[in-house]
Amino acid sequence: MTRTVTRSYDNYSQAAAVVERLEQAGIPSADISVVGRDERAEESNAGEGAGIGAGIGGAAGLLAGLGIMAIPGIGPVVAAGWLASTAAGAVAGAAAGGLIGSFTGAGVKEDEAHYYAETVRRGGSVVSVRTSETNAATVEAILDGAAPIDREARIAEYRRDGWERFDETAPSVRPGGFV
Repeated sequence: MTRTVTRSYDNYSQAAAVVERLEQAGIPSADISVVGRDERAEESNAGEGAGIGAGIGGAAGLLAGLGIMAIPGIGPVVAAGWLASTAAGAVAGAAAGGLIGSFTGAGVKEDEAHYYAETVRRGGSVVSVRTSETNAATVEAILDGAAPIDREARIAEYRRDGWERFDETAPSVRPGGFV
């Protein structure tokens, strides 16, 4: 049985380091996804994002295929992997909540999907891995060993600011938390 393990990070650099560790541990690139905000994506044209991987991501593996896409309510993001492909299809098809649908389609609970989308909107990054039960402990150890955001604490922080769920009509937030 396959399950999805997802964690969020305050910045893209943390997420990229996690992806590299996952690949070093033998997790196939095809099972790893990353979606996040990076200031270099802000400076690029989302329509010309293919091939940005070597400059932002890395020279090999999943990050070499990193691209840029624009997500409604979030803005330009760097993305790679199965989650990015699903989100790109949803965005191209004008589906509302493309990123939310990508997460829920991968088995993430809807309330968690809203949190992950909001985290990316506010400048964070998300790494999501499809894995077997056999590899789940290894994946979780790598994801948790990189100091992910405490989801419950961050949700409480968002709610203190009046947040209830991801709203793609809300203004995009640039990396570093600036609108």
